[in-house]
Amino acid sequence: MPLLYHWVGRNYRRDLDWGAGYHLNQSNPLLHQLDRGDSLWAFTRTPAGIYVLAAELVVRAKTRNPREYRYGEYRLWGDLKQSRYFRTEGQPDISVLIRRLSVKANSPVIGRSFQGHAAVRQLTPADHQVLVEYARHLHLEPRARLLPEEALEARILLGNPDAVRGLIRDEHPGIAAERRRYLLEQVPRRNPHHVEELRKLYEGICQLCGWNPKSLYRRDLCEAHHVHWLSRGGDDALHNLVLICPNHHRAIHRTDAPFDWTDASFVFPRKRERVQVFRHELRAQ
Repeated sequence: MPLLYHWVGRNYRRDLDWGAGYHLNQSNPLLHQLDRGDSLWAFTRTPAGIYVLAAELVVRAKTRNPREYRYGEYRLWGDLKQSRYFRTEGQPDISVLIRRLSVKANSPVIGRSFQGHAAVRQLTPADHQVLVEYARHLHLEPRARLLPEEALEARILLGNPDAVRGLIRDEHPGIAAERRRYLLEQVPRRNPHHVEELRKLYEGICQLCGWNPKSLYRRDLCEAHHVHWLSRGGDDALHNLVLICPNHHRAIHRTDAPFDWTDASFVFPRKRERVQVFRHELRAQ
């Protein structure tokens, strides 16, 4: 069951400026009626006042946020290999096409038909094919390119700002300016302190599996993982970090496992693994 979503222009541009998230939050439970492999199409309004197609998120996973989360309880995660952000500059107005779909959009200003819970609307398979054909020749948004998160966190863990800057220089084309500035100026100075604080707080033990390298090897081997990935706009802050063993850290990155706030679990392709111990507060972003 495909869906159509109205992405408020200022929110879309802010999210893209700070790092494309490839996920969406909403208060409407319709978001979680999508199945894996279904498409959520998003359109937005440009600063020039026209409506254009912004993205297609192909569902990979569904999780929940804390009930009080300001952007809504339901979160959808797009498959990184199949999902697409489209370049909005130069697109023609899509309003006429949307009015031809099965969704009701009777307001003279099309965005007004997509407000509150109605921001997410169900599409028919025929509607989906119309959008597939329309998007076939659209250019992709270069700012939606993601830094390799595992490589980024490894360099930050070294506490070497030059290594972080080198990675960003190598991956520079397409990185949004605000995210690039944040990663270059803020992250190298702050992260090592957070890692040390987590290791003291949890005595070096993995929060997921309880592995204790200090008792075995007299060394701190567990690593800090950003629950909301840095490359997708996450903060480098203690409330966005967990301490986990290298095996779990690699597994999360290699499988792109999202975090579900319902039961504090990482959602892997074939199972869920709960965080077993909390001694600090995590907050959804």
